[in-house]
Amino acid sequence: MNSISFSSVSVRVPVDGSDVPKTLLQDISLDLTERRIGVIGANGSGKSTLLRLLNGLVVPSEGTVVVHGGDTVADVRRVRGNVGFVFTDPLSQLVMPTGREDVELSLRRSIKNSKERAARAETVLDRFGLLHLADQSIYELSGGERQLLALAAVLAVDPAVLVLDEPSTLLDLRNRELLRRTVAELEQQVVMSTHDLELALDMDRVLVVESGRIVFDGDAADGVARYRALCAAALPSAPLGDVSR
Repeated sequence: MNSISFSSVSVRVPVDGSDVPKTLLQDISLDLTERRIGVIGANGSGKSTLLRLLNGLVVPSEGTVVVHGGDTVADVRRVRGNVGFVFTDPLSQLVMPTGREDVELSLRRSIKNSKERAARAETVLDRFGLLHLADQSIYELSGGERQLLALAAVLAVDPAVLVLDEPSTLLDLRNRELLRRTVAELEQQVVMSTHDLELALDMDRVLVVESGRIVFDGDAADGVARYRALCAAALPSAPLGDVSR
């Protein structure tokens, strides 16, 4: 039950002015049981689509996705209760004026008593070193602080699966290391897309996505090496700016 399964999953979307849909993912079959799973690939390769399948934000055109026993279409409410999703841009999910209010909002369904909810929110904020920022406007915070706040709000409800879509994009070195340490210590199953190959090397398993397909699935170091080779092969033969040819 504590696994994520893709069975012959494809995702296609309509294209304006065309009768032929665009394929974002093609024939994905996976059984993910590891605690730390990294997803790497070029922009537009299908990484974000793959992650959004995990909580029903995207539904398969073909096939099924089952997350810890719940089908992401038939049991979407159950799945979303089990899956916490942190987006690349934290402002897309921080909806309250301050961090304290946002974490308390996340806890409203699970903790009915307001005093208990406030105490739990303080504990969560303190865990991430954000307590001193708890009452500031989220618009006064740095991008990295907002990202950590979004992570704290998601983890406050203790989901079984944590999905992170490019979580280190806005982080400075100190906050990146805090993220790295936090992910390593979590009990949750973590699925993370990233361009940060050092973070990818921390994973138990790495998937390399290219043109909507999984072209590598296995050891993190081997996965990073495969991705580097794909990137090198895609480079132009002449250096940028070289007009001699």
